[in-house]
Amino acid sequence: MASRDEQVRVLIVDDHPHGREGMREILSMDGMFAVVGEAASGEEAIGRAAELRPDLVLMDIRMPGMGGLEATYRLKLLLPELKIVMVTVSDDITHLFEAIKRGAQGYLLKNLDPSSWLQYLREVADDEAPMSKELAFRLLQEFAAGNEKGPSASPAAKAPNGSRPARSATPLTEREKEVLRLVATGASNREIAASLVLSEHTVKNHLKNILQKLHLDNRVQLTRYALEQGL
Repeated sequence: MASRDEQVRVLIVDDHPHGREGMREILSMDGMFAVVGEAASGEEAIGRAAELRPDLVLMDIRMPGMGGLEATYRLKLLLPELKIVMVTVSDDITHLFEAIKRGAQGYLLKNLDPSSWLQYLREVADDEAPMSKELAFRLLQEFAAGNEKGPSASPAAKAPNGSRPARSATPLTEREKEVLRLVATGASNREIAASLVLSEHTVKNHLKNILQKLHLDNRVQLTRYALEQGL
């Protein structure tokens, strides 16, 4: 991701021209974001992302041909560090949960006001956007169901690269484990800081260290790791 003093380069993906125009207008309200390209399909998104190397993709979840879910999965294989936010008119938790499992960092509803969009995207860009409590709960359910069926049944029980982290080999300190436990509940940086009586700056530093130690990219992956570790 671009450093904080650089613009965040954004690729907009939506099969409707008006949808792309609306997202472009919202992003133009904040100088932090620069739209570097657009795509009208999942297939086109993959080609444009490979060409433009954006920091962030706004991905419509429903498109003819290759939809946003499949495009997200393929983009994360191609560009693992790419941040993808799903954009949808529906808050159907099933689709959103599936998008998160395929590598998306989060989601936005099209009917939210522009200020909410920009605030959320700033948090995503700065690695601060928490999961919703409902998504955290769904991950827990998925993991529990997988354990009942067998050790390899649940995608949430695996690390992002498909390997399974060893419970006895976690490199985290006790404080980092405390932070990770709260991340797995869907807590925001502010909530974690209040719970552990820390500053938000300290929480951010802990999260940065945790991600680096575990070679993970986002809070969803951290939650999977926490569940696998029994934290």
